[in-house]
Amino acid sequence: MTTLILLIPFIGTVVGSAFVFFMRDSMPSRLQKALLGFASGVMVAAAVWSLIIPSMELSAPMGKGAVVPASVGILLGMAFLLIIDLVTPHLHIGTSTPEGPRSKLSRTAMLALAVTIHNFPEGMAVGVVIAGYLQGGIGISASAAMALAIGIAIQNIPEGAIVSMPMRAAGNGRGRSFVIGSLSGIVEPLGAILVIFLSEVLTPTLPYMLSFAAGAMLYVVIEELIPEASEGEHSNMSTVGFAVGFVGMMIMDTVLG
Repeated sequence: MTTLILLIPFIGTVVGSAFVFFMRDSMPSRLQKALLGFASGVMVAAAVWSLIIPSMELSAPMGKGAVVPASVGILLGMAFLLIIDLVTPHLHIGTSTPEGPRSKLSRTAMLALAVTIHNFPEGMAVGVVIAGYLQGGIGISASAAMALAIGIAIQNIPEGAIVSMPMRAAGNGRGRSFVIGSLSGIVEPLGAILVIFLSEVLTPTLPYMLSFAAGAMLYVVIEELIPEASEGEHSNMSTVGFAVGFVGMMIMDTVLG
């Protein structure tokens, strides 16, 4: 069960990357905006229902102080991603100006790094929920971990397509574009395994770890996904996508969790 939960988000990325074999060389702007909005909605809902609320529930014995682990974790998670963003050379989809320190890396490599920054906190989120489930007796069930993994996998399907299609449009072959798009998601199970390993020695910090992952995911949404979805024409499609993604993830977490 644990292995399956770990792999589900990565499988979503692979499925999305395979779109490069069935679609034209470029993705329609309307569809790309809708998919970016959808991914944002899923991540925000997952951060709230799967991570922040469980963090506060685990801290309930602290009374009004239950907000402390959640607040500290969110801020630390956002600060962590901010630092990663500043020290890693990367290129966002649809832009031509790299961010981070100067580098001689290719555009393909920097785009892959940008997606890796997006995916790592998602892997952390899955890992910390699995860690909570494995510890038992703290209110996190296997179905809750599965719901989060499935939600992130659904979000990864359009994300995989958003990565592989621009790779193809930039002149890469379909096979190469598929492989790069797929590998952009491999960091998720690796990040999850790392968190699970650390949780063995950091059990008392689980509420902080849950909210830390939430903060990292929210940083990605606010800093990267929403600005990309709001630029240019058809930004209203991203709003529709966000609503669908948010409500869908909320329902899934409630029903399966």
